[in-house]
Amino acid sequence: MTKLEELAIKLARVRTLMAEKELDAVWIKRQDDFAWLSCGGQSYIGWGELGNCGLLVTDKEVYAITNNIEYPRMRDEEQLESLGFKLVYDCYLNNAFEGDTVRKLVPSGKIGTDYDVAYGKNIAGALKELRLSLTESEQERIRQVGKMAALALEEACVSMRPGETERQCVKRIADRLYDCGMEFTSLMAAADERILKYRHAIPTDLAVKERLQVGGNMRKWGLTVCMTRYINFVPVTEELRKQYRLNQLIDTTLMVNTVPGKKYLEPFENARTMYEANGVGDEFKLHHIGGPIGYANRDYRIDYSVNGIIQENQAFCWNPSITGTKSEDTILVHKDGFEFITRPYVFPTVDIEVGGKLFRRADILEKC
Repeated sequence: MTKLEELAIKLARVRTLMAEKELDAVWIKRQDDFAWLSCGGQSYIGWGELGNCGLLVTDKEVYAITNNIEYPRMRDEEQLESLGFKLVYDCYLNNAFEGDTVRKLVPSGKIGTDYDVAYGKNIAGALKELRLSLTESEQERIRQVGKMAALALEEACVSMRPGETERQCVKRIADRLYDCGMEFTSLMAAADERILKYRHAIPTDLAVKERLQVGGNMRKWGLTVCMTRYINFVPVTEELRKQYRLNQLIDTTLMVNTVPGKKYLEPFENARTMYEANGVGDEFKLHHIGGPIGYANRDYRIDYSVNGIIQENQAFCWNPSITGTKSEDTILVHKDGFEFITRPYVFPTVDIEVGGKLFRRADILEKC
């Protein structure tokens, strides 16, 4: 699938939404939505909500509206003109240019937007829904992202040593990500007692002694994957191994039950039942268990407030945890099952059985 073919699918989705909501245009400026509609482009120079170039979709045309600073790169490197966007720009000093241009191009004022702005109606939630089912070419890109991320993180883990700080260990991962043109939106590390204390442990200057947990959200072309891995510098105890296996069993069961057409809450409820059946029901309340992923770290963190139906070709990252362990990898769900987007390449593996089938998962890396 070419980028033009991918864009055609996405524009059809946007224009169908415009018809449903009786809009004459959609104005997109969020970084994640820009990456989606531009087929992997980057509109920002620093992470945040909004980028430095917006995309306007009308019933007949597509425009890219920016300033004279961003225009050359949008033209040359993001190749927006090649995709069919009409590039419109003015001097950065003209702060009114963007809004004036949108109003001029859509005089009716019937505009849907993906953020709060005076000249449009915020329909960010509806636009997000359009991103969830990945096109053929997006699926291929996220497979590449998953492989690069898994190799970068696991290869970095192999080189880690006791006595290094959490921050130094994360730097090893970051270096490898940047080597393959990737970035991270979060990288977490917890050594020893911090694994037990914090579900979201940002890296510190604490030196690693016996155990290390590392993981986070990594992306390229706007597509994000997430994973967690464990390194032990002392032998893994039977108690720890048993708990980690339970984590992986819950996680793999979540994956197996993530089926197109089911409600998001179905695998969520399966996980809650497993927590309770294994005597760790309270742990279910201590941390979210993840949800859909793609152009955001999580499109939704699934809980009882989140409605919705699992879509075909939608990416998910479940992350069930029990104090001291967590199981986390990214998958892509299809009508006939799911595929691992992140998987172990360097780490030892273990087969987890669910429903009579074996699923290969990353084991704890022992470096004794």
